Amino acid sequence: MDPITDPSIVDAYLTDASNLHGHASGLYRPRTAEEVAEVLVECQRTGTPVTVTARRTSTTGAPVPDGGVLLSTERLDRVHARDDVDGGVLLGEYQAGVEREGWMFTPDPTSRNECSVGGAIACNASGARTFKYGPTRPWIEAVQLVTPTGDIRWVDRTTPLPWPVPAWTEPKVKTAAGYYPATNLLDLVIGAEGTLGVVTRARVKLLPLPAGVLTLFTWFPDRASMLAFVVTARTMGPRCIEYFDRRSLDLIRGRVPSVPVADSALMLEIEHDGEPPLEVWFDALAAHGALLDDTIVADDDAGRAKLHAVRHALPATVNEIISRTGVQKVGTDFAVPAGALAEMMEAYDEPTPGAIPTVCFGHIGDSHLHLNFLPRDPAELAEARRRYLALATRAVALGGTVSAEHGIGRLKKAHLALMVPPAVLDGWRTLKRAADPNWILGRGVLFDP
Repeated sequence: MDPITDPSIVDAYLTDASNLHGHASGLYRPRTAEEVAEVLVECQRTGTPVTVTARRTSTTGAPVPDGGVLLSTERLDRVHARDDVDGGVLLGEYQAGVEREGWMFTPDPTSRNECSVGGAIACNASGARTFKYGPTRPWIEAVQLVTPTGDIRWVDRTTPLPWPVPAWTEPKVKTAAGYYPATNLLDLVIGAEGTLGVVTRARVKLLPLPAGVLTLFTWFPDRASMLAFVVTARTMGPRCIEYFDRRSLDLIRGRVPSVPVADSALMLEIEHDGEPPLEVWFDALAAHGALLDDTIVADDDAGRAKLHAVRHALPATVNEIISRTGVQKVGTDFAVPAGALAEMMEAYDEPTPGAIPTVCFGHIGDSHLHLNFLPRDPAELAEARRRYLALATRAVALGGTVSAEHGIGRLKKAHLALMVPPAVLDGWRTLKRAADPNWILGRGVLFDP
């Protein structure tokens, strides 16, 4: 198939949510795995780099091309069966469809209404519900994979590894940094950020939709009481425990003014599915000094939708701020062991020179918070990057990861080297070269040749 070269079309595919901008000579939009294979065979023959893109919700620059051509999966958009879906289908639309039939596909990245199923698989996406259900990997049974040399095959957990995979031990936290220490081809491909093949179709694992879901928004007067509650809450079976700092609440109020926000610096969102034990939660909140009079409870679809709108308003507002300034956002994606959470939050509190605006929120149940720097000019961007590197070093020293859910992409390669030994990085390069002789697929993503 021939590429699209019209700049008015190609230019719309040259950036992602990181605000990184790239360049490419053409764009392919295949409709079948066979067409994907045709493109990869030709590009392997000519040594032309191929960057896979879908809905461009990545915050790491992985779908941003540095030359070569783009391959968009957006037209791989069929749902073949309840548990069989093309990689280009919007994740949120697919989930809404199976939920109408009484089933749940558990992965829930914040961008689920904008990202693709294949994109979620490529970065082993996670989100709020990961605290209970884990990331995307355990919910994928098999994928149709087009390899960098153009082979089309279905792979599952019985498919042996065709390439050498170096042994290494991931940090014992939620992580999405580098190649998984897999024993089969499916687990290796999940989270490989599109560098080992293009996922064109997936068979997934579903759960019966929970009979009931309880959502609470609750506030605490200080961090010590909130962190003590989080320790207790982790043992109570919630599917998520989410954190919002005061700056987060200010941004939420500006976008969703109808939602009451208590006069406290710290808020948690808790979700529990199954039979919601409301009284048990209120007893625990009371025991840890939560502001019970301000706590909001939703136990029906309408109420949960209102509270979810609050949660999702925050990253949307942050991205709008970054878009207005035209300066790249610098956002952490670190997770640390539970015992190191308080120390990491204290590090996040350390002021930046020039008082660069920040906002901190995220998956506190997994000790995984996002500190977003919002630089307003190039000088603040440089300072934010210096501060980010210091925090990444701290997270690794505490036993954590430099990327818990967003992956490495193009922007975090230097940070990956903080936690992965040089011998393992060299082993990954050997693996990549075996899978992709001319290093065409995702060149410059994860690590360089």
